[in-house]
Amino acid sequence: MGRADHIYVSRGPYTHHGIDAGDGTVIHFTGEPGTAKINASIARSSMGEFLKGGDLKTRRYGTRDDADTTMERAEARLGETGYHLVVNNCEHFATWCCTGRSLSKQVRGAGSLTAHGAVAGTTVAATTGVVGAMGAVGGLSGAGIMSGLATAGGFAGGGAAIGPAMIGLGPAVVSVGITQVALRDDETLPQDERKARRDGRAASLVGAGASTLGGVAAISAAGTTGLSAAGIASGLATIGGFVGGGMAAGTVAVVAAPAVVGAGLGAGVFMLSRHLRRTDHRTDSSIEPSATTEGAESD
Repeated sequence: MGRADHIYVSRGPYTHHGIDAGDGTVIHFTGEPGTAKINASIARSSMGEFLKGGDLKTRRYGTRDDADTTMERAEARLGETGYHLVVNNCEHFATWCCTGRSLSKQVRGAGSLTAHGAVAGTTVAATTGVVGAMGAVGGLSGAGIMSGLATAGGFAGGGAAIGPAMIGLGPAVVSVGITQVALRDDETLPQDERKARRDGRAASLVGAGASTLGGVAAISAAGTTGLSAAGIASGLATIGGFVGGGMAAGTVAVVAAPAVVGAGLGAGVFMLSRHLRRTDHRTDSSIEPSATTEGAESD
C-alpha cells in the first residue's frame, strides 16, 4: 500500500472504495448501503474501520495523477455529502481523486447489462409485429410471414431469405454499439484490462456478423429445399420447433440472434480475456503482489 493509492475492500456482494492517506487512515464515503448511506459523507477513517475485517486490495491504473494531486483532491472534499449509488458513490469519488474523472466500472457494467437486456427483449417483442405488418399479406400466417420477409429482403435487393437479416440489422447495430461503449478504451486502465476490452469489442462485431450470416445458413440447412419459398418456410418452422413454436417463433429466433450473440460473445470474450491476462499478470514476479483486481459491485 502507498500514499494516495486507490484501495478497496470486498464486503459480500459489493466493494467499498477509498483513498489511502498513507498515515493509517483512509478518505472515503462513510456509511453502508441502504438507509445508512442517506447521511453519508466523505470522511477520514482509520484503516481498521475502513476494512472491517476484510482484505485490502489496490486498484491498478495505466495512467493516473501523482500522489500529491490525488491527496489534494481527496482532502478538498472532506465533509462533502451528496452520495448517490449510481452517479456519486465511493468508487466515483476514489477514481476522480486519482484521475480527475468520476467513473464507476460497476455502475457502467450494470447499465450495459440492462441496456442489452432491453435490446434483446424489444427485439423479440417487436419482430412478430414488424414481420406481420410489412407484408402485402397481413398477419402471422405462413403467407403473411413470407410476404413480410420478402418485403424486408427487397430493401437490400434480395428476397425472403435475407429478410430476417434485414429486420435484425437495427437491433444488432444497437446491441454492438452498447458493447462498444461499455468496453470502450480508457488510458487510465491497466494494459491487460485495455487489451481485454479490445478483444471484447472485436468479438461483439464478429459475433453479430457471423450470427447474421449463420441465420440465413440455418434456414437453408433446416429447410427441405434450400432457400426457395417452401424451403424458407420449412426452415423457419423447424427452427421455431426447437423453441416450442412454429414459423413465427423461428423468425423471431433468427432475427434476435445477431443482437443476442453480439452482446453475449463480446461480454464473454472480454471476461475470459481479462481472466487469462490477470492470471498471467499474477504469475509475473515483477508485478507488485498488492495489484489485485476489482470486485463485482461497488456500494
